[in-house]
Amino acid sequence: MATLDDVRSIATALPGVTEVDGGHRAGATWRTRTGGFVWERGPSKTDLAQLHELGSSWPDGVVVGIRTDSLEDKDALHAELPEALFTIPHFDGYPAVLCRLDRIDRGQLAELVTDAWLTRAPKRVAAQWLAEHGLEPPAP
Repeated sequence: MATLDDVRSIATALPGVTEVDGGHRAGATWRTRTGGFVWERGPSKTDLAQLHELGSSWPDGVVVGIRTDSLEDKDALHAELPEALFTIPHFDGYPAVLCRLDRIDRGQLAELVTDAWLTRAPKRVAAQWLAEHGLEPPAP
């Protein structure tokens, strides 16, 4: 089980990341100079109404939004981790998943947050970080 403190420590350990409090729906957002990649996400009234219409509900516990590289990656991640990741109508057509922190371990969370950071990090910074960690850049 991961926590918001885990999100914070993973995200802020990456180069060029700042935390903005009160950003998205009054929760914390972690961003690079080119945009946010992970954020606290609570439900709006519209989210709750749409979920109710679908016969679902917002989960208990802390939820974060996590940017994905593409809609295909979003679908693949959701299929890979269906207990931890979900989406809502508001995210239709948007490359991000919602993550239940009480259903994911810190290692999986670190991978998701790092991949999200790579979508927003400047190319040179990302390439340098990947090289320093012995990792290959993602395929174009």
